[in-house]
Amino acid sequence: MRYFSPTANHRRLGLVCLGVGVQQGLLPEVGPRALDHHVAVVVTRGRGWFSHAGRPPQPVTAPALLWLVPGVEHHYGPDPETGWDECFVDFAGRSVEAYTDLGYVTPERPLVPLSGTEGVRHVVDGIVRAARRGGPLLEVEAAAAVHGLLVALRYARAEVSRHGDAVMDALARDALLPISVAEHAARLGIPLPELRGAVRRSTGEGVKEYLLGIRLSRAKELLARTDLPVAGIARRVGYEDPAYFSRLFSRRVGTAPVRFRRQQSMPRPQGR
Repeated sequence: MRYFSPTANHRRLGLVCLGVGVQQGLLPEVGPRALDHHVAVVVTRGRGWFSHAGRPPQPVTAPALLWLVPGVEHHYGPDPETGWDECFVDFAGRSVEAYTDLGYVTPERPLVPLSGTEGVRHVVDGIVRAARRGGPLLEVEAAAAVHGLLVALRYARAEVSRHGDAVMDALARDALLPISVAEHAARLGIPLPELRGAVRRSTGEGVKEYLLGIRLSRAKELLARTDLPVAGIARRVGYEDPAYFSRLFSRRVGTAPVRFRRQQSMPRPQGR
């Protein structure tokens, strides 16, 4: 177990690592207690139990994630006969709120089944190596790794959806079509509420916001890499009304399409 003491300047990064640990075997119970920061406890082998906010204990079977959130009492431990293996990362910062809004951190769902832990262990092992190495970059390196940890945990989550990635893959493939969200659901052959739920589980956002992100990313590429007029780009990314597209682009990106193109313009190689 290693613990960190980030300074006020480090905390301005928005997310800091406060500690990391890897433990195996017949570990003692933890709690009941409440902390002033977040902890992600990942059970990589074995089974045990977890009680959160005074509720009755729930069974835990690896691989699984326990979210310990600030101010909420928790109490957990491995099976006293077989034990379990775990790794944990303590973290804090204002960015946690955004990760929660996006569905990466789930305080309302403190026990999360996982499909695997390889990616998570890779990140945790990286923090452990950095801690052993030490040096002036340690706090920033560990903070950056916490962002990676939250992404790895999101990938590792074992969602119980009938559709899952197949829906997201198809939606991304058709994102530039000039059709409504309801028409996307019809093309996918699923009810509209089910589509909304699948996107919310996968991205933490609504369907329109998800599609808009894909469309604007593609529009930026076309503005930066081609000489297509803005009206033509609007049609290519699903908007028949170029004026509406320009207003939407300006509001979301913070600058008009033409200005974005000028900012991204690069000298083109001269033809022979």
